[in-house]
Amino acid sequence: MTGQQQAEALRREIWQIANRVRGAVDGWDFKQFVLGALFYRFISENFTKYIEGGDESINYAGMSDADIPDEAKVDAIKTKGYFIYPSQLFENVVKTASKNDSLNTELAEIFSAIEASASGYPSEQDLIGLFADFDTTSNRLGNTVKQKNERLTEVLKGVESVNLKFDENEGDLFGDAYEFLISNYAANAGKSGGEFFTPTHVSKLIAKLALHKQKSVNKIYDPAAGSGSLLLQAKDEFDKHIIEDGFFGQEINYTTYNLARMNMFLHNINYDKFNIQHGNTLEDPHFGDDKPFDAIVSNPPYSVKWKGADDPTLINDERFAPAGVLAPKSKADFAFVLHALHYLSAKGRAAIVCFPGIFYRGGAEQKIRKYLVDNNYIESVIALAPNLFFGTTIAVTILVLAKNKTDTAVQFIDATGEGFFRKGVNINIMDDRHIAEIMRMFDSKENVPHLAETVSYGKIADAEYNLSVSAYVEPKDTREVVDIKELNSKIVSTVARIDELRSDIDAIVAEIEA
Repeated sequence: MTGQQQAEALRREIWQIANRVRGAVDGWDFKQFVLGALFYRFISENFTKYIEGGDESINYAGMSDADIPDEAKVDAIKTKGYFIYPSQLFENVVKTASKNDSLNTELAEIFSAIEASASGYPSEQDLIGLFADFDTTSNRLGNTVKQKNERLTEVLKGVESVNLKFDENEGDLFGDAYEFLISNYAANAGKSGGEFFTPTHVSKLIAKLALHKQKSVNKIYDPAAGSGSLLLQAKDEFDKHIIEDGFFGQEINYTTYNLARMNMFLHNINYDKFNIQHGNTLEDPHFGDDKPFDAIVSNPPYSVKWKGADDPTLINDERFAPAGVLAPKSKADFAFVLHALHYLSAKGRAAIVCFPGIFYRGGAEQKIRKYLVDNNYIESVIALAPNLFFGTTIAVTILVLAKNKTDTAVQFIDATGEGFFRKGVNINIMDDRHIAEIMRMFDSKENVPHLAETVSYGKIADAEYNLSVSAYVEPKDTREVVDIKELNSKIVSTVARIDELRSDIDAIVAEIEA
């Protein structure tokens, strides 16, 4: 069995277990228990591996809590960001889970203790509230304590049964399992699925665009982080880059914010290399002291409402003031774009997924487009195929921003055709070859008939700053080509034949009547 086949088999196993342990509870509502248990197992095994340090004579899980010296605890927290006593480890809790009448309360105490272990240390903000959504008292687990404990035991034993290892040769199995589960939950969550997870294939394209030809980046930022999938896809690109200060993001939904923080840990990103904050990016932005960022990736919510002009102080906000106008209250898309632009470094690049309507509508959005074009901030506008995301079938557009352009032209790429995706089960999929072709056109900036056009500033200004790809890239004429001369010849021949048949019929009728 190949590595890919093993990975697929493992994913099928994980999903079967996730469905089995949830019982009659909707998977979307039950996701935090499965994901939380997977995370609990991961940090337990990760911590054990750190403590044992490869010394086979040490069995941390078999030690007594009283045998752990305080100095070892302090050192561990400074390095890993948290501390777990032997009795609190996943493997020890799951051993006695089925016989533990106090399982739900003991789990709650363990989670609280792990979070509290970081109190007063630099990792405190990365741990606080991390297990908040793993509510061991939730009625989703059952109406009685006994029912809750039985369901918790099922979840713990289900996660225990998954064949995950801390072996460098096995790859990032925990992170892959977590991403796979999130992806499947998103695929089955309807419209809300797209709000917390960007499909891997789209994430890969966005990451490649933001990091293109940057030999080093100081840090990467996502102002609408969701579960962190976009930031983590960029991690693969970072293997080829030098990154100094890590991963930054802000997320408005508290449950999703916790998923993102867990996701960072599960992908072996230490607490001192990520900073995920909770809050409304447009109204309460974080990281003002951390900007600028060399790479920004984002898939913000499409056309959500925001305060806009209802808050008179926003027009003086340094993010929005330069444009001289605020994004419409009913459509915050350009507010996210201007926010990202403000946080972008002079040498960096931002790749942002946008609702296509913002590229041609009038009013405030047209004025913002004018500001962006006049100041030469737009590098490329890339139209993607429909149905690439969970929860929506629309064909979205990627806006690429840069502050270090060497000319004033804007590139438009039409990647909506069949050559840029294949049909998937629930959504369309961009394979690596599709992404590679888009990146090839993005890199070259060459004109490709019906696919890519680099347009002068003057032409865009004359078009009243319409930035729709269809306004500049002429679609291929797929209508059948008709040879008029040949068609006329056939018509003449047909008419002559009809006249001949009429004559024959007339002759036959005349003969009969005679």
